[in-house]
Amino acid sequence: MSHANARLTPAGRLIMVRRIAAGRAVAHVAAEMGVSRTCAWRWWRRYQDQGQAGLVDRSSRPRSCPHRTPPCTETRVRIWRHLTRRGPVDLARRAGVPAATIGRILTRHHTPLLRECDPITGAVIRASRRTANRYEHPYPGSLVHIDVKKLGRIPDGGGWKAHGRGARPATQRGLGYDYVHTAIDDHSRLAYAEIHDDEKGPTCAAFLTRATAFYATHGITVERVITDNAKNYRLARIFLDTAASLGIQLKLIKPHCPWTNGKAERLNRTLATEWAYARPYNTNQQRTTALPAWLNHYNLERPHTGIGGQRPIDRINNLASQYI
Repeated sequence: MSHANARLTPAGRLIMVRRIAAGRAVAHVAAEMGVSRTCAWRWWRRYQDQGQAGLVDRSSRPRSCPHRTPPCTETRVRIWRHLTRRGPVDLARRAGVPAATIGRILTRHHTPLLRECDPITGAVIRASRRTANRYEHPYPGSLVHIDVKKLGRIPDGGGWKAHGRGARPATQRGLGYDYVHTAIDDHSRLAYAEIHDDEKGPTCAAFLTRATAFYATHGITVERVITDNAKNYRLARIFLDTAASLGIQLKLIKPHCPWTNGKAERLNRTLATEWAYARPYNTNQQRTTALPAWLNHYNLERPHTGIGGQRPIDRINNLASQYI
């Protein structure tokens, strides 16, 4: 992958040097390709020295860093951190280096945060994201994330978001919850959602059937479904049998690692921000009625940063065009 500000990709550089190799002036070719003469000469010289391999971007990392903290100092910092379990400010006083440097040292060596460790033994006791690597399945239907978002029901006339917390009558308490069952395709981010009164096994099984039919209308065959470890997914026989009858392989996330199902979790957050709490609703039915329109907006109009600013439907259409 080229640098973010590069004018030419390696393929464009190859075109440029081939034109120069044909005997054309470097300045003329540089003007045609939209780069400076200096840039054109640089790639031409690299091509002469290394051939086509010289047209690939080089790492910007320096060969040496004479001002980097000495290894012995880094070792002392790590030992003091292990023995004292103190933060960067205290360790900076001991090591005689800035606290920001202490932070970089601890990050470089993947030292767990203090809030994740037991204050007595120092052992890691809280679940944390072990890697920042993101994954994406190669085609729609390869994996669909499923989850449930629980929302408090809105009393007639509007709830506290419309009138303030102090104006809510006591008789409007205890209205219960709406359970928003959500599904999102891992590759295209095409989303589907329904509102139900519970999250029991039969409800989840029926939702899975309708979600599979929804994706089928877009030419997507659901092969795998990933969920959390809730009993309605893990133990409900009707849900397991429904998945088997649809030819779907079920996957469960690792316990205490909700980010494994992160696309569904992010959909739930977006759904709450842009639909459920986007404006005050006067009735619960008014919010329910607004969900299909918001889903159409999400799938057909709203750019998705996770797929490079495309809309979910764009990825479906782009895949379909490859087979036409």
